Amino acid sequence: MKKNRTVGIIIFIGIMSMVWGLSACDKPKEGPPQKGDPQPAEVSVLTLQSEKASVTTELSGRVSANLVAEVRPQVGGIVQKMMFTEGSEVKEGNVLYQIDPALFQAAYDSANAALTRAEALLLPARAKAERYRQLAGSNAISRQDFDDAEAAGKKAEADVISAKADVDRARINLAFTSIKAPITGRIGKSSVTTGALLTGFQPLALAVIQKLDPVYVDVTQSSTSLLKMKQSMEKGLIKKDADNQARVRLILEDGTPYSREGVLKFSDVTVDSGTGSVILRSVFPNPDLTLLPGMFVRAIVEEGVNEASILVPQRCVTRNAKGIPTAMVVTSEGMVEIRELEIDRAIENRWLINKGLAPGDKVIVEGLQKARPGSIVKTIPFEAEK
Repeated sequence: MKKNRTVGIIIFIGIMSMVWGLSACDKPKEGPPQKGDPQPAEVSVLTLQSEKASVTTELSGRVSANLVAEVRPQVGGIVQKMMFTEGSEVKEGNVLYQIDPALFQAAYDSANAALTRAEALLLPARAKAERYRQLAGSNAISRQDFDDAEAAGKKAEADVISAKADVDRARINLAFTSIKAPITGRIGKSSVTTGALLTGFQPLALAVIQKLDPVYVDVTQSSTSLLKMKQSMEKGLIKKDADNQARVRLILEDGTPYSREGVLKFSDVTVDSGTGSVILRSVFPNPDLTLLPGMFVRAIVEEGVNEASILVPQRCVTRNAKGIPTAMVVTSEGMVEIRELEIDRAIENRWLINKGLAPGDKVIVEGLQKARPGSIVKTIPFEAEK
Protein backbone atom coordinates (compact mmCIF):
# COMPACT_ATOMS: atom_id res chain seq x y z
CA MET A 1 0.00 0.00 0.00
CA LYS A 2 2.74 2.41 0.89
CA LYS A 3 4.63 1.39 -2.20
CA ASN A 4 1.64 2.20 -4.47
CA ARG A 5 1.24 5.64 -2.89
CA THR A 6 4.89 6.45 -3.57
CA VAL A 7 4.52 5.44 -7.24
CA GLY A 8 1.44 7.69 -7.62
CA ILE A 9 3.27 10.70 -6.19
CA ILE A 10 6.16 10.19 -8.62
CA ILE A 11 3.75 9.98 -11.60
CA PHE A 12 1.93 13.15 -10.46
CA ILE A 13 5.20 15.08 -10.18
CA GLY A 14 6.22 13.93 -13.65
CA ILE A 15 2.93 15.07 -15.22
CA MET A 16 3.15 18.49 -13.57
CA SER A 17 6.71 18.91 -14.80
CA MET A 18 5.58 18.28 -18.40
CA VAL A 19 2.75 20.81 -18.08
CA TRP A 20 5.10 23.48 -16.74
CA GLY A 21 7.55 22.81 -19.57
CA LEU A 22 4.90 23.19 -22.23
CA SER A 23 3.65 26.44 -20.66
CA ALA A 24 7.17 27.82 -20.69
CA CYS A 25 7.49 27.02 -24.39
CA ASP A 26 4.30 28.97 -25.19
CA LYS A 27 5.48 32.19 -23.51
CA PRO A 28 6.92 34.78 -25.95
CA LYS A 29 10.51 35.63 -25.53
CA GLU A 30 11.10 38.96 -23.91
CA GLY A 31 13.79 41.42 -24.86
CA PRO A 32 15.31 42.24 -28.27
CA PRO A 33 15.03 39.76 -31.16
CA GLN A 34 17.75 37.14 -31.13
CA LYS A 35 20.05 36.36 -34.01
CA GLY A 36 18.07 33.37 -35.18
CA ASP A 37 14.61 35.05 -35.09
CA PRO A 38 12.90 35.86 -38.51
CA GLN A 39 13.14 39.54 -39.53
CA PRO A 40 10.09 41.55 -40.85
CA ALA A 41 10.01 42.16 -44.60
CA GLU A 42 11.30 45.53 -45.78
CA VAL A 43 9.07 47.54 -48.13
CA SER A 44 9.22 51.01 -49.69
CA VAL A 45 6.22 53.18 -48.92
CA LEU A 46 4.93 56.48 -50.25
CA THR A 47 3.18 58.74 -47.76
CA LEU A 48 0.24 60.28 -49.60
CA GLN A 49 -0.45 63.99 -49.63
CA SER A 50 -3.25 65.89 -51.32
CA GLU A 51 -2.07 68.00 -54.24
CA LYS A 52 -3.36 70.27 -56.97
CA ALA A 53 -3.76 68.47 -60.30
CA SER A 54 -5.16 69.29 -63.70
CA VAL A 55 -8.01 66.95 -64.59
CA THR A 56 -7.54 65.91 -68.21
CA THR A 57 -9.29 63.62 -70.65
CA GLU A 58 -7.70 62.11 -73.74
CA LEU A 59 -10.09 61.94 -76.67
CA SER A 60 -9.69 61.07 -80.33
CA GLY A 61 -10.81 63.37 -83.12
CA ARG A 62 -10.03 64.89 -86.48
CA VAL A 63 -8.85 68.22 -87.82
CA SER A 64 -11.19 70.40 -89.88
CA ALA A 65 -10.65 73.70 -91.66
CA ASN A 66 -11.65 76.99 -90.08
CA LEU A 67 -13.40 78.14 -93.27
CA VAL A 68 -14.36 76.12 -96.35
CA ALA A 69 -15.57 77.63 -99.63
CA GLU A 70 -16.55 75.66 -102.73
CA VAL A 71 -15.90 77.62 -105.92
CA ARG A 72 -18.77 77.38 -108.43
CA PRO A 73 -19.65 79.41 -111.56
CA GLN A 74 -22.66 81.74 -111.44
CA VAL A 75 -22.91 81.98 -115.24
CA GLY A 76 -22.28 79.45 -117.99
CA GLY A 77 -19.60 79.46 -120.65
CA ILE A 78 -16.23 78.13 -121.82
CA VAL A 79 -13.21 78.40 -119.48
CA GLN A 80 -10.60 80.55 -121.21
CA LYS A 81 -7.96 80.59 -118.45
CA MET A 82 -7.21 78.94 -115.12
CA MET A 83 -5.32 81.62 -113.20
CA PHE A 84 -3.98 79.85 -110.09
CA THR A 85 -1.60 77.08 -109.05
CA GLU A 86 -3.23 74.08 -107.41
CA GLY A 87 -2.27 73.75 -103.74
CA SER A 88 -1.19 77.39 -103.45
CA GLU A 89 -2.38 80.18 -101.19
CA VAL A 90 -4.98 82.49 -102.75
CA LYS A 91 -6.31 85.80 -101.51
CA GLU A 92 -9.94 86.85 -101.34
CA GLY A 93 -10.87 88.52 -104.64
CA ASN A 94 -8.16 86.84 -106.74
CA VAL A 95 -9.42 85.72 -110.18
CA LEU A 96 -9.30 81.93 -110.38
CA TYR A 97 -11.04 81.17 -113.70
CA GLN A 98 -11.91 83.36 -116.69
CA ILE A 99 -15.01 82.45 -118.69
CA ASP A 100 -15.33 83.68 -122.30
CA PRO A 101 -17.07 87.07 -121.80
CA ALA A 102 -18.07 87.75 -125.44
CA LEU A 103 -21.78 86.92 -125.12
CA PHE A 104 -22.08 88.75 -121.80
CA GLN A 105 -20.30 91.79 -123.18
CA ALA A 106 -22.75 91.87 -126.07
CA ALA A 107 -25.70 91.59 -123.68
CA TYR A 108 -24.29 94.43 -121.61
CA ASP A 109 -23.88 96.65 -124.69
CA SER A 110 -27.44 95.84 -125.82
CA ALA A 111 -28.82 96.71 -122.39
CA ASN A 112 -26.97 100.02 -122.45
CA ALA A 113 -28.44 100.82 -125.88
CA ALA A 114 -31.95 100.00 -124.67
CA LEU A 115 -31.41 102.32 -121.70
CA THR A 116 -30.33 105.14 -123.99
CA ARG A 117 -33.41 104.64 -126.18
CA ALA A 118 -35.72 104.62 -123.15
CA GLU A 119 -34.15 107.79 -121.78
CA ALA A 120 -34.55 109.44 -125.21
CA LEU A 121 -38.28 108.61 -125.32
CA LEU A 122 -38.78 109.83 -121.77
CA LEU A 123 -38.01 113.49 -122.55
CA PRO A 124 -40.78 114.14 -125.16
CA ALA A 125 -43.24 112.06 -123.15
CA ARG A 126 -42.67 114.23 -120.08
CA ALA A 127 -42.90 117.44 -122.14
CA LYS A 128 -46.15 116.35 -123.76
CA ALA A 129 -47.69 115.43 -120.45
CA GLU A 130 -46.74 118.84 -119.04
CA ARG A 131 -48.25 120.73 -121.99
CA TYR A 132 -51.48 118.73 -121.81
CA ARG A 133 -51.71 119.47 -118.10
CA GLN A 134 -51.74 123.23 -118.86
CA LEU A 135 -54.22 122.83 -121.70
CA ALA A 136 -56.49 120.66 -119.62
CA GLY A 137 -56.58 123.41 -116.99
CA SER A 138 -58.15 125.82 -119.52
CA ASN A 139 -60.37 123.12 -121.03
CA ALA A 140 -58.54 123.40 -124.38
CA ILE A 141 -58.31 119.59 -124.70
CA SER A 142 -60.43 116.76 -123.53
CA ARG A 143 -59.77 114.97 -120.27
CA GLN A 144 -59.12 111.76 -122.18
CA ASP A 145 -56.26 113.30 -124.17
CA PHE A 146 -54.68 114.55 -120.95
CA ASP A 147 -54.96 111.14 -119.28
CA ASP A 148 -53.36 109.44 -122.32
CA ALA A 149 -50.42 111.89 -122.28
CA GLU A 150 -49.97 111.44 -118.53
CA ALA A 151 -49.97 107.65 -118.88
CA ALA A 152 -47.48 107.79 -121.77
CA GLY A 153 -45.11 109.86 -119.60
CA LYS A 154 -45.30 107.39 -116.71
CA LYS A 155 -44.76 104.46 -119.09
CA ALA A 156 -41.65 106.14 -120.43
CA GLU A 157 -40.35 106.57 -116.86
CA ALA A 158 -41.02 102.87 -116.14
CA ASP A 159 -39.20 101.88 -119.33
CA VAL A 160 -36.13 103.78 -118.17
CA ILE A 161 -36.18 102.07 -114.76
CA SER A 162 -36.55 98.65 -116.45
CA ALA A 163 -33.71 99.41 -118.84
CA LYS A 164 -31.45 100.41 -115.95
CA ALA A 165 -32.21 97.10 -114.22
CA ASP A 166 -31.33 95.24 -117.42
CA VAL A 167 -28.03 97.10 -117.56
CA ASP A 168 -27.26 96.19 -113.94
CA ARG A 169 -28.09 92.53 -114.61
CA ALA A 170 -25.92 92.45 -117.72
CA ARG A 171 -23.04 94.14 -115.86
CA ILE A 172 -23.27 91.61 -113.00
CA ASN A 173 -23.31 88.65 -115.39
CA LEU A 174 -20.33 90.11 -117.22
CA ALA A 175 -18.46 90.43 -113.91
CA PHE A 176 -19.34 86.81 -113.06
CA THR A 177 -17.28 85.64 -116.04
CA SER A 178 -14.27 86.30 -113.78
CA ILE A 179 -14.65 83.64 -111.06
CA LYS A 180 -12.97 85.02 -107.92
CA ALA A 181 -11.84 83.52 -104.62
CA PRO A 182 -14.54 84.11 -101.96
CA ILE A 183 -12.11 83.68 -99.04
CA THR A 184 -8.38 83.69 -98.34
CA GLY A 185 -6.92 80.22 -97.94
CA ARG A 186 -5.23 77.27 -99.57
CA ILE A 187 -6.87 76.03 -102.76
CA GLY A 188 -6.97 72.36 -103.70
CA LYS A 189 -6.99 70.63 -107.06
CA SER A 190 -9.16 71.91 -109.92
CA SER A 191 -11.95 69.69 -111.22
CA VAL A 192 -11.91 71.37 -114.66
CA THR A 193 -9.30 72.62 -117.12
CA THR A 194 -9.11 75.29 -119.78
CA GLY A 195 -11.75 74.68 -122.47
CA ALA A 196 -14.30 73.10 -120.16
CA LEU A 197 -17.95 74.07 -120.51
CA LEU A 198 -19.49 75.39 -117.30
CA THR A 199 -23.12 75.99 -116.36
CA GLY A 200 -24.32 78.50 -113.82
CA PHE A 201 -24.65 77.18 -110.24
CA GLN A 202 -23.62 73.68 -111.30
CA PRO A 203 -23.45 71.05 -108.49
CA LEU A 204 -19.82 70.15 -109.21
CA ALA A 205 -17.42 72.54 -107.45
CA LEU A 206 -14.55 73.81 -109.58
CA ALA A 207 -12.19 73.84 -106.58
CA VAL A 208 -12.28 74.06 -102.78
CA ILE A 209 -10.56 76.76 -100.71
CA GLN A 210 -9.83 76.10 -97.04
CA LYS A 211 -8.56 78.44 -94.37
CA LEU A 212 -6.02 76.44 -92.36
CA ASP A 213 -4.79 78.93 -89.77
CA PRO A 214 -6.33 78.51 -87.28
CA VAL A 215 -7.97 75.07 -87.56
CA TYR A 216 -10.69 73.25 -85.66
CA VAL A 217 -10.21 69.93 -83.87
CA ASP A 218 -13.49 68.10 -83.26
CA VAL A 219 -13.47 65.28 -80.69
CA THR A 220 -16.23 63.21 -79.12
CA GLN A 221 -16.83 62.79 -75.39
CA SER A 222 -19.35 60.43 -73.82
CA SER A 223 -22.30 62.06 -72.15
CA THR A 224 -21.52 59.99 -69.03
CA SER A 225 -18.09 61.61 -68.70
CA LEU A 226 -19.63 65.04 -69.26
CA LEU A 227 -22.17 64.49 -66.47
CA LYS A 228 -19.47 63.19 -64.14
CA MET A 229 -17.36 66.30 -64.76
CA LYS A 230 -20.34 68.59 -64.05
CA GLN A 231 -21.06 66.77 -60.80
CA SER A 232 -17.43 67.17 -59.71
CA MET A 233 -17.66 70.90 -60.44
CA GLU A 234 -20.87 71.23 -58.42
CA LYS A 235 -19.18 69.51 -55.46
CA GLY A 236 -16.19 71.83 -55.76
CA LEU A 237 -13.78 68.99 -56.55
CA ILE A 238 -12.94 70.49 -59.93
CA LYS A 239 -12.55 74.20 -60.62
CA LYS A 240 -12.08 76.06 -63.88
CA ASP A 241 -9.08 78.28 -64.54
CA ALA A 242 -9.28 82.00 -63.90
CA ASP A 243 -10.07 82.74 -67.56
CA ASN A 244 -12.72 79.96 -67.56
CA GLN A 245 -11.20 78.47 -70.71
CA ALA A 246 -10.19 74.84 -70.96
CA ARG A 247 -6.76 74.29 -72.54
CA VAL A 248 -6.23 71.52 -75.07
CA ARG A 249 -3.03 69.76 -76.15
CA LEU A 250 -2.62 67.52 -79.20
CA ILE A 251 -0.83 64.27 -79.92
CA LEU A 252 -0.23 63.77 -83.65
CA GLU A 253 -0.66 60.55 -85.60
CA ASP A 254 2.99 59.58 -85.19
CA GLY A 255 2.81 60.02 -81.41
CA THR A 256 4.66 63.36 -81.24
CA PRO A 257 3.08 66.24 -79.30
CA TYR A 258 1.94 69.29 -81.24
CA SER A 259 4.01 72.31 -80.30
CA ARG A 260 1.13 74.76 -79.86
CA GLU A 261 -1.71 74.76 -77.34
CA GLY A 262 -5.37 75.20 -78.25
CA VAL A 263 -8.49 76.42 -76.49
CA LEU A 264 -11.81 74.61 -76.11
CA LYS A 265 -14.31 76.59 -78.20
CA PHE A 266 -17.61 74.95 -77.29
CA SER A 267 -19.36 71.64 -76.60
CA ASP A 268 -22.37 70.59 -78.60
CA VAL A 269 -25.79 70.89 -76.97
CA THR A 270 -27.13 67.67 -78.48
CA VAL A 271 -26.20 64.10 -77.54
CA ASP A 272 -25.85 61.72 -80.48
CA SER A 273 -28.56 59.10 -79.95
CA GLY A 274 -26.49 56.43 -81.70
CA THR A 275 -23.19 56.85 -79.85
CA GLY A 276 -24.27 58.62 -76.64
CA SER A 277 -21.57 61.25 -77.11
CA VAL A 278 -21.25 65.00 -77.66
CA ILE A 279 -18.90 66.98 -79.89
CA LEU A 280 -16.18 69.15 -78.36
CA ARG A 281 -14.62 71.71 -80.71
CA SER A 282 -11.27 73.35 -80.00
CA VAL A 283 -9.26 75.93 -81.95
CA PHE A 284 -5.53 75.57 -82.67
CA PRO A 285 -3.08 77.99 -84.32
CA ASN A 286 -1.55 76.42 -87.41
CA PRO A 287 0.96 78.83 -88.97
CA ASP A 288 3.20 76.05 -90.31
CA LEU A 289 0.23 74.09 -91.73
CA THR A 290 1.23 71.01 -89.75
CA LEU A 291 -2.42 70.21 -89.09
CA LEU A 292 -4.35 69.30 -92.24
CA PRO A 293 -8.10 68.71 -92.64
CA GLY A 294 -9.05 65.11 -92.01
CA MET A 295 -5.93 64.33 -89.96
CA PHE A 296 -6.49 61.98 -87.02
CA VAL A 297 -5.24 63.32 -83.66
CA ARG A 298 -5.60 62.68 -79.94
CA ALA A 299 -6.63 65.68 -77.89
CA ILE A 300 -5.84 66.05 -74.19
CA VAL A 301 -8.58 68.30 -72.82
CA GLU A 302 -8.03 70.03 -69.48
CA GLU A 303 -11.48 69.91 -67.91
CA GLY A 304 -10.49 71.75 -64.75
CA VAL A 305 -8.32 71.68 -61.63
CA ASN A 306 -8.76 69.32 -58.66
CA GLU A 307 -7.48 71.28 -55.66
CA ALA A 308 -7.15 68.25 -53.31
CA SER A 309 -6.44 65.20 -55.44
CA ILE A 310 -4.95 61.90 -54.25
CA LEU A 311 -2.49 60.51 -56.80
CA VAL A 312 -0.64 57.20 -56.51
CA PRO A 313 1.87 55.56 -58.88
CA GLN A 314 0.20 53.07 -61.17
CA ARG A 315 2.62 50.36 -60.05
CA CYS A 316 1.03 50.47 -56.55
CA VAL A 317 -2.37 49.36 -57.80
CA THR A 318 -3.34 45.77 -58.59
CA ARG A 319 -6.68 44.07 -59.10
CA ASN A 320 -8.21 41.26 -57.10
CA ALA A 321 -10.08 38.24 -58.42
CA LYS A 322 -13.23 40.34 -58.85
CA GLY A 323 -11.36 42.94 -60.90
CA ILE A 324 -11.58 45.59 -58.18
CA PRO A 325 -8.45 47.80 -57.95
CA THR A 326 -6.60 47.46 -54.66
CA ALA A 327 -3.53 48.83 -52.91
CA MET A 328 -1.55 47.69 -49.86
CA VAL A 329 -1.24 50.17 -47.01
CA VAL A 330 0.95 50.00 -43.88
CA THR A 331 -0.88 51.03 -40.71
CA SER A 332 0.63 52.99 -37.84
CA GLU A 333 1.33 49.66 -36.07
CA GLY A 334 3.41 48.47 -39.05
CA MET A 335 0.79 45.98 -40.21
CA VAL A 336 -0.14 45.49 -43.86
CA GLU A 337 -3.75 45.89 -44.87
CA ILE A 338 -5.38 45.83 -48.27
CA ARG A 339 -7.68 48.63 -49.49
CA GLU A 340 -10.24 48.54 -52.28
CA LEU A 341 -10.08 51.67 -54.47
CA GLU A 342 -12.28 53.70 -56.74
CA ILE A 343 -10.18 55.10 -59.59
CA ASP A 344 -11.20 58.19 -61.56
CA ARG A 345 -8.62 58.30 -64.36
CA ALA A 346 -4.94 58.16 -65.22
CA ILE A 347 -2.89 61.35 -65.02
CA GLU A 348 0.42 60.64 -66.73
CA ASN A 349 1.89 57.62 -64.84
CA ARG A 350 -0.36 57.95 -61.77
CA TRP A 351 -3.94 57.09 -60.86
CA LEU A 352 -6.36 59.70 -59.55
CA ILE A 353 -8.13 58.07 -56.58
CA ASN A 354 -11.73 58.90 -55.65
CA LYS A 355 -12.17 56.52 -52.70
CA GLY A 356 -10.08 54.14 -50.61
CA LEU A 357 -7.05 56.29 -49.77
CA ALA A 358 -6.56 59.49 -47.81
CA PRO A 359 -3.72 61.94 -47.04
CA GLY A 360 -1.24 60.39 -44.61
CA ASP A 361 -1.72 56.81 -45.77
CA LYS A 362 1.48 54.87 -46.43
CA VAL A 363 1.10 52.97 -49.68
CA ILE A 364 3.54 50.17 -50.52
CA VAL A 365 5.34 50.90 -53.80
CA GLU A 366 8.18 48.37 -53.76
CA GLY A 367 8.20 45.00 -52.06
CA LEU A 368 4.58 44.07 -52.78
CA GLN A 369 5.60 40.44 -53.28
CA LYS A 370 6.99 40.34 -49.72
CA ALA A 371 3.96 41.93 -48.04
CA ARG A 372 0.98 39.91 -46.92
CA PRO A 373 -2.23 41.30 -45.40
CA GLY A 374 -1.92 41.14 -41.61
CA SER A 375 1.89 40.76 -41.57
CA ILE A 376 4.30 43.14 -39.87
CA VAL A 377 6.74 44.94 -42.21
CA LYS A 378 9.61 47.36 -41.92
CA THR A 379 9.08 50.54 -43.96
CA ILE A 380 11.55 52.78 -45.74
CA PRO A 381 10.61 55.93 -47.73
CA PHE A 382 10.14 55.43 -51.44
CA GLU A 383 12.46 57.47 -53.65
CA ALA A 384 11.09 58.20 -57.09
CA GLU A 385 13.39 57.76 -60.07
CA LYS A 386 14.79 61.01 -61.38
